[in-house]
Amino acid sequence: MKQDRPLILVTNQAHPDALAVLAGFARIDANPAEAPWPRAELFRRAAGADGLLAFMTDHVDDEFLAHCPNLRAIGCALKGADNFDLAACRARNVAVAVVPDLLTAPTAELALGLMIGLGRHIRAGDALVRGGGFAGWRPILFGAGLEGAVVGIIGMGAVGRGIAARLAGFACRRIIHHDPAVEGSVGLTELLATADWVVLAAPLNRGTLHMIDGPALARLQPGALLVNIARGSLVDEAAVAAALQSGHLGGYAADAFELEDWARADRPSAIPAALLEHPRSLFTPHLGSAVVEVRRQIAMQAATALAEFFAGRPMPGRL
Repeated sequence: MKQDRPLILVTNQAHPDALAVLAGFARIDANPAEAPWPRAELFRRAAGADGLLAFMTDHVDDEFLAHCPNLRAIGCALKGADNFDLAACRARNVAVAVVPDLLTAPTAELALGLMIGLGRHIRAGDALVRGGGFAGWRPILFGAGLEGAVVGIIGMGAVGRGIAARLAGFACRRIIHHDPAVEGSVGLTELLATADWVVLAAPLNRGTLHMIDGPALARLQPGALLVNIARGSLVDEAAVAAALQSGHLGGYAADAFELEDWARADRPSAIPAALLEHPRSLFTPHLGSAVVEVRRQIAMQAATALAEFFAGRPMPGRL
């Protein structure tokens, strides 16, 4: 016989405050580890779940939904829901909510950190000092700054606008953007040909998949710098590696990678070795929202959305 309190499956390590919210109205099966459960284990645990507290590593599709016939609601501790088949969820009357705002500020901050780190050779400079080769100032590692630069932002949603606002204090010569839904947008070809820096802040969908491919990279000014804090599959990573190797692309920094994009049946299983090994690359492991208090708030908001749903009230952030 089904118990009165719903069962909530928590697929990744979550903040204790969020687990306390869930424990107030539900039974919990929570993953205590940093690594997600293997797919087969996830299916086994999801079989009796009424609700799901989900994370970036989750991929909810028809196959997943078929393994959890009792599922009624998903609270996503994330903003971009491209790994979740919303049409399939609606067809099965599964409510889905995201956290729309909390990730904006820390992700925009990280974008600027990657820009400065890439342009000013922070990775190479740190390695030089740590490697014992530093004996004082030398005329080396001259890089690119933001003052006087043209910065092109692709995608002017909340994160894109947050990046532009923070760049305002860096005396850029111009900040341009490509987003047909936003006033003042320039064409993608014009942006690529004009910008010293290109920052990707667009969502992943059919129209943006591999929007930065070989031909797009060829349109960049020689030596331009590319930063991706949005979704890995906005770029063709193999083409980026080739552009770095040829010297046409001056550098690439990323916080997101193609292997994370579960919505793609053909997603690669690894980052290209040529990209990882190139000295003019800089990477962070999807740390856009990885600020202690922000992550607590994100988990709390996702848990609260589930609490509201199971209490029969409107679900905050519902898509």
